Amino acid sequence: MSTTLSAAPAAPAALAAQAWTLPIEGMTCASCVARVEKALKAVPGVLSAEVNLATESAAVRAAASVGLAALSAAVEKAGYTARPRAAEAGLNEAARAKALPDWWPIAVSGLLTLPLVLPMLGILFGLHWQLNGWLQWALATPVQLWLGARFYRAGWKALKAGAGNMDLLVALGTSAGYGLSVYLLLAHADHGLSGHLYFEASAVVITLVLLGKWLETRAKRQTTDAIRALNALRPEVARVRLATGDVDLPMARVQPGMLVVVRPGERIPVDGRVTEGSSQVDESLITGESLPVAKHRGDLVTGGAVNAEGLLLVQTTAVGAESTLARIVRMVESAQVGKAPIQRLVDRVSEVFVPVVLGIALVTLLGWGLATGDWTQAILNAVAVLVIACPCALGLATPTAIMAGTGVAARHGILIKDAQALELAHRIDTVAFDKTGTLTEGRPELVAAEPALGERSALLAASAAIQAGSEHPLAKAVLAAATQAAVDVPAAAQVRAVAGRGMAAQVGGRELRLGSTRYMQELGVDLGALQGRADALQGEGRTVSWLADVSQTPQLLGLLAFGDTLKATARAAIAALQATGVKTVMITGDNRGSAAAVGRALGIAHVKAEVLPEHKAALIAGLKQGGATVAMVGDGINDAPALAAADVGIAMSTGTDVAMQAAGVTLMRGDPALVAAAIDISRRTYAKIRQNLFWAFAYNVVGIPLAAFGLLNPMLAGAAMAFSSVSVVGNALLLRRWKQPGAR
Repeated sequence: MSTTLSAAPAAPAALAAQAWTLPIEGMTCASCVARVEKALKAVPGVLSAEVNLATESAAVRAAASVGLAALSAAVEKAGYTARPRAAEAGLNEAARAKALPDWWPIAVSGLLTLPLVLPMLGILFGLHWQLNGWLQWALATPVQLWLGARFYRAGWKALKAGAGNMDLLVALGTSAGYGLSVYLLLAHADHGLSGHLYFEASAVVITLVLLGKWLETRAKRQTTDAIRALNALRPEVARVRLATGDVDLPMARVQPGMLVVVRPGERIPVDGRVTEGSSQVDESLITGESLPVAKHRGDLVTGGAVNAEGLLLVQTTAVGAESTLARIVRMVESAQVGKAPIQRLVDRVSEVFVPVVLGIALVTLLGWGLATGDWTQAILNAVAVLVIACPCALGLATPTAIMAGTGVAARHGILIKDAQALELAHRIDTVAFDKTGTLTEGRPELVAAEPALGERSALLAASAAIQAGSEHPLAKAVLAAATQAAVDVPAAAQVRAVAGRGMAAQVGGRELRLGSTRYMQELGVDLGALQGRADALQGEGRTVSWLADVSQTPQLLGLLAFGDTLKATARAAIAALQATGVKTVMITGDNRGSAAAVGRALGIAHVKAEVLPEHKAALIAGLKQGGATVAMVGDGINDAPALAAADVGIAMSTGTDVAMQAAGVTLMRGDPALVAAAIDISRRTYAKIRQNLFWAFAYNVVGIPLAAFGLLNPMLAGAAMAFSSVSVVGNALLLRRWKQPGAR
């Protein structure tokens, strides 16, 4: 993942703060994570710091007065390096091309170690030979002191910082084995061929650790495939239509408002609106939608999607950091660099892990030496303890699962804002849905306009006048009906929205109000003339709004009834949730009749209707107080408080930016079936976290006593330690096979 050093503005609640993402070099295990975090948090002005071993980065929030230099110095003092990876991109390309492959140390170490191991393998076949002691030393020394130098450097930094890490354990363990062999070699130098030496033990451990770290790095790289795939969607140039003709411009020079030409087969380089042409667009890598989506004049398109067949002219609305693709990448990176709550336990264990292991190794050495007098065996057993106990797997158990889970979610159109949302989602037992735009298409049509006084055309004209400037779906339906009926729409003055109730305006010198039944009741409007008709329409699932004149005595002018289509996947989505034991609730501001009809059609037994925006959050709080873990699914501004109040807020990207900011999860296409998918991914991810932590702890719980009691030689300990890290990462990578149940 191409994480870069960055500073971003803090949330509005903390304008004096800023956020940094620092790439950290030199971390090898969970103990390193704990030490870097502790060092960063000790910097005056730092509000929070979270370090992730899998992404090798730190997310820091600090006061504006805190600079990069102070953070970098704290990391350096702890024995690590905070270096912008952007600087690495400036390396000389020719030098980079000549660089050796990253596996060369393993290959060299393996070639030097193999002759040391061959005599041991020969014993299995009844062959007994032994290399000259000095030849063994000549083969083992480059492995120990040259290829293993990285462990000495990192271990020394840890010692200077007053702490321990994996490298220190490896350095101490292999040095003990190597030093013992040198001692025995010198002690028996007069005999030519010495007794058994242990050069192969230290050399094999170093080779296996190097191999394990290389495999681990390769596996970790696969957990960031989603980020790399998204970054690869960004074209470098765009064909822009200017007055002088079409020219190719670097993306850095493309500005909002410019017209971009997208030919068949090309990626759309910008977010924008189609002004000319029609085509089928493949948005699968952005929204997870496997089928191409038809785009016509006036439709929005997203940068990174592929134009399949027709020529499109797109007016740019967003580029660069403000584009949808850039925001998706930032959200996925933020989730992957964050720390899940369960990781706190691991961090507390890691802080004391290395000192405890050193203590156990010392007890093993003294215990065996004093009890048996065989100090050679005592040293080997202590070495085995040091090697088997390396806490690499502990540090990787949680973040690799989080990275794999958020990555597979992103590929299916589910964006998870942070690790906490991903972890909490596995406990969800109640999902509350908004209705309009969430379970329904959100594109209602006017199906009835019935006047209490006057003509239908006058009712339409007055209603359209009030809503002429509104983007609300019901307003658009009224305006479309007025246009179709060719009525003259008068000008309205003092137009204002009344939250959760409707609209107010002056039209033709009259004070008009348009809104819900609740609004009319508050205004004292008598609905008797049309109440029966309204009840019948609501029983059919229609949404009813009323128009009244309140200039003097409140007087009903008529009703408007709207019909909205249920989303094709809504019924299956509700059924899928209920099949997994999740309770479903619908909370809507719509009238009771319409809400009840939708509830019946979808199989939702618990329906709360005519709920004001400010009361939605209270209902969510009530569900939580009852012991439920609640997810709220919505798409509008009025859903934002409820999304924030829920344990996990889930927003439709087809809705408003406010809703998406308040939510922990964003669904990149307005498909309610993705709610069950998001919960399933969370449950599977959390299961992987628990499995990884179990195995990480099990390796040590089983391995350390075996080594301490002399039942595990250093070579097997090294193999087990390397395998533990690789197996944890490999287990997390199994999440990449996840498929959405019932997906096309």
